[in-house]
Amino acid sequence: MAVLLLLAVLLDRLFPLRLPAPDTGSTVVLARDGTPLRAFADSDGVWRYPTTASKVSPLYLSALLTYEDRWFYRLPGVNPYALARGAFLSLRGGRIVSGGSTLTMQVARIIMPMPHTVAGKVVQVFRALQLEAHLSKAQILDLYLNHAPFGGPIQGVEAASWAYLGKPAERLSHAEAALLAVLPQSPSLLRPDRHPDAARRARDKVLRRMHDEGLWSAATVHDAEMEPVVARSLRAPLAAALLAERLHQQQPKSRRIVTTIDANLQRAVEDRVSNYLARLPPRTSAAVLVVENTSLAARVYVGTAEFGSVQRLGHVDMVRAPRSPGSTLKPFLYGLALDDGLITSQSLLIDAPQDFGGYKPGNFDETFSGPVSAAEALQRSLNVPAVDVLDHVGPKRFVARLANGGIDLQLPQGAQPNLSIILGGASTRLEDLVGAYTAFANGGIAGTPRYVPEQPRQARRLLSPGAAWIIRDILATNPADVDGAPIEGTINRHGAVAWKTGTSYGYRDAWAIGVADGWTVGVWIGRPDGTPSPGQYGAVTSLPLMFDIVDMLPDKHAYAAQPASVRKMDICWPLGGAVSSTPPALCRQRRSAWTLDGALPPTFAERDLTAWSAGLANLRVDAAGHRLSATCHGKGEHTVQIARWPALATPWLSTDDAAHAALPPLAPGCATDSLDVASPIRIAGLSDGARLRQAPNSTKPLHVTLQALGTTGEVQWLLDGRLQGSSLGNANMHLALPQAGDHRVTALTRNGAFAHLSVRVDKP
Repeated sequence: MAVLLLLAVLLDRLFPLRLPAPDTGSTVVLARDGTPLRAFADSDGVWRYPTTASKVSPLYLSALLTYEDRWFYRLPGVNPYALARGAFLSLRGGRIVSGGSTLTMQVARIIMPMPHTVAGKVVQVFRALQLEAHLSKAQILDLYLNHAPFGGPIQGVEAASWAYLGKPAERLSHAEAALLAVLPQSPSLLRPDRHPDAARRARDKVLRRMHDEGLWSAATVHDAEMEPVVARSLRAPLAAALLAERLHQQQPKSRRIVTTIDANLQRAVEDRVSNYLARLPPRTSAAVLVVENTSLAARVYVGTAEFGSVQRLGHVDMVRAPRSPGSTLKPFLYGLALDDGLITSQSLLIDAPQDFGGYKPGNFDETFSGPVSAAEALQRSLNVPAVDVLDHVGPKRFVARLANGGIDLQLPQGAQPNLSIILGGASTRLEDLVGAYTAFANGGIAGTPRYVPEQPRQARRLLSPGAAWIIRDILATNPADVDGAPIEGTINRHGAVAWKTGTSYGYRDAWAIGVADGWTVGVWIGRPDGTPSPGQYGAVTSLPLMFDIVDMLPDKHAYAAQPASVRKMDICWPLGGAVSSTPPALCRQRRSAWTLDGALPPTFAERDLTAWSAGLANLRVDAAGHRLSATCHGKGEHTVQIARWPALATPWLSTDDAAHAALPPLAPGCATDSLDVASPIRIAGLSDGARLRQAPNSTKPLHVTLQALGTTGEVQWLLDGRLQGSSLGNANMHLALPQAGDHRVTALTRNGAFAHLSVRVDKP
C-alpha cells in the first residue's frame, strides 16, 4: 500500500494537473438581474459565463447527477463497476460502446483533452483521481458547469441557457433542465437549434430516467415531454455593447462584470432608437443615458444608434465623446444667478441686439423679442439674455462651478473662459450633463453616473435646493411645442418632466435632457464625425425621442416638495421691486415671481451707457410738467418719479408704456442735460405705411435701400424682429423683402434710440 501511495505521489508530481486559470478565458458583462449584455469570447472564440452550483437550477443539478453520475458524491471520481461494464461491452462489440465515465472523469477530459482509446481511458482515470485528491466535490462540479461543451463556441451551462433558451440557468423548467443535462453527451448532434428532433429524443430519455428513479412524478414528466424543443439561433448577446466594451477595458481580468443596467429597459430603448433613427439623415447616430436619481445608477446606456455600423461610426461611444453642449448649460447659469441674488424667475431681461465687448450674439431663429422674463428667456433658450446673465455672473466663476458639479468643460486650445461658453463654445460629454442635471431632482446636488454596483456614489453641491427647485419648475412648465418650433404657446403634456434642449453651431449636435423625480434622461443625436445635419436641432430631433423614452419609465409623475427658501412674490416691471413697496404709477407690469431667500434684485443696469440709466428717475419739473435741469428753476417746482425701461426695450414697448417712461421736455431756457444724449433718429428711403409691388414675372425678392439719419454710431437693422445686419452712421443698408405681406423695419442704436416703419409688399 505504501508503494502504491508513493507511486501516486510521484506520478502526481511528474504529471501535475493543469486547471483552467480563473483569470483567463471569456468575459460576460451582465445586467443587474444577471441577463448577459455582451459576451467577449476568449482567444479560442469560446463563450463562457462563469457560474457556480448555487446559481444553477436544482432541477438541472438533479437531472445532471442522476443521468450522468448518481454516485458522484459517494465515489472518489472513478466507478469500478461502470468501468468494468464499459470494458466488457466494448470488447464484445469490437468498439467502445460505453466508457463508464463518471462526472469527474468527464471533467478531466474537458480540461485536458485525451484520445478515446484504452490508453486515453487510463490517463482519464488517473486525472480523475488527481482531481479528487486536489479539489472538493463542489469545485469539480463547478468546473463541469463552466466548461462542459454545449455546441459551437458555447461552454458551460449558463452560456448554453442564455444562448439557446434566452434565460438564466437558475430558472430552467423540468424539460429545459433535462435538455441541458444531456446536451454535452453529443453537443454537435444534439444542438437544439440545428437538430431539434434528436435533442427532443435525448431530452425525453433523461425525463424517463428521472421518473424511473422516482425523482419526478409521472405528471411532471408527461407535462415536460409535451413541451417543444424551441431554441434561439445561436448568437452572442449584444446589448449596451459600448458600455460593456468600456467596462471590459477597465477590468480586463474580470470574467464576470455585473452592471447597473436594466435589461428590459435597455432592449426597449435600443429598439426605439433604432426605429427612430430610420427617419433621420444618413450617417446619423444617437446616444441615450438614463440615470436613476436616488442611486445615480445608469439603467440605460446607448452609446451608438447601430453598433458596428461603418456608416454611422458605430464603434464611437457618444455617451462619453466631447461635443458642444449648445444651450444645455443655461439652466445652471440661471440657477447660479438665483443663488447670487442677481435675478428672480421673473426678472426683466432684454432680448435685443447687444454688444458685449465686441461679442454680438444672436438667437437661434435670428429674431429678437425685446423685454422677457428670466423664465421665458430660459424656456425659449434665448441667447442674448443668457450672455447678459453670464456677463454678470462671470465666465471663469461659472466654469469653476460647473467643474465642481461634474461638468469639466473642454475649451479650445489656449482659450480662457469667455461669454461664448453659454452658447456652446466649449465641449462636454453626455454623461457629465446627465449627472449634473440630476441636481434638479436631488436638491441641487449633482452626481456621477454609476455603471457597476460597487462604484461609489459621488455627489457634490452644484446649486442650492431653492435654486434647483425654481429652475426645475421653470423647465417643467415650458409651453413649448415639441414637434415644431422651440416655443409656440402649446401646453406640455409632460408636466412633471423638466426638460431642456440644445443645438450646437452648424446643426452638429442636437440635445434633449429631461428630469423627473425618479429619472434623468439624456439624448444626443448627430453625426459622430462632427459634420452638420442641417435642419436637425434639439427641439425637433432629440426632444421627441427623449419624451418617448420618458414614457417607458415608471414613477415619473411625482414632484419634489417646495423648499422653505422659495417664495412666490408679485414684482413690478420695469424696476423689479415688490408690488407692495412700489407706487402704482411706477408698476407698469405685474409679474408673479419665484424668489430665493426673499431677494428682490433690481433690473440690470444699462451696459455701455451713453444716454440714461434704467431704473427710477427722480426729476424736478415746473408747474407745467417741464423738466428742470441742474441750474434751472421754475414756478411750481416739484419732484416726480419715472420708472424707466432699459433703452434697448423701447422698440417693443406699447404706446402706453412708452409714454409713461418718456422724459418730460426741458423747460424753456433750461440748459440741456445728460438725459438728452439719446438723440432721435429716423429712417430715410421709405415712408411709413408705404406699399410696394414686385416686378411682374420676377421671382427675386424685392430689395430696398435705407438710411438711418441722426446718428454717427452703429445701427442694427431688424426686419419683423429678425436681425438683418448693421450700418455705420448714415451709410446705406440694403434689405430684402422676401415675400408679400406686411413687414416692420426697425433701426436701433446702441444707446437705445430707435425708429421703425411699416411697409406692405403686394403680389405682382
